Amino acid sequence: MRKPLMFVLTGLILIAASAHSTTVTAEEFRQMGLQPPKQKVESIDFELQDLSGTTRRLSDFKGKVVFLNFWATWCGPCRFEMPSMEKLYQRFKAKGLVVVAVNLQEDRDSVKRFVEEHELSFPVLLDTTGRIGATYGARSIPTTYLVGRDGFVLAGTIGTREWDTEDYSRLFEKLLAE
Repeated sequence: MRKPLMFVLTGLILIAASAHSTTVTAEEFRQMGLQPPKQKVESIDFELQDLSGTTRRLSDFKGKVVFLNFWATWCGPCRFEMPSMEKLYQRFKAKGLVVVAVNLQEDRDSVKRFVEEHELSFPVLLDTTGRIGATYGARSIPTTYLVGRDGFVLAGTIGTREWDTEDYSRLFEKLLAE
């Protein structure tokens, strides 16, 4: 009777250790140019319309890892990173990643033309007043936050990135395995 119990306990310890090893550390985020919060911070829920006029909330995506990006069509660095965001989304959406691009203070038609031209398939929301961007501190764009499945901010960054590199892919593999 002792042997099976010992094997069960050893198995549980190994499972717990392997589950813990998938956690992305603050240092790993920093090495990738992302800044984790100093303390646990819950993301601020908001409500905005998408390009079809449907109202969406950030909380609609709870249970997924959210790549929350603030941007504008006139922003060169934003334009540069959008194709890599699309590739990242295509690679990981089946594993629970959602990219949410919040456009700051532009009209629906301009944003829709940009999205169609660049064949973007992730949700694009319209912050026509800039209120949500200001709430999130997006004073410089692009600004990106990663939000965990539990709705808490994991890390953030200001500036453009090539999100579809192998290094970022490994990071997202780990995040999505949690």
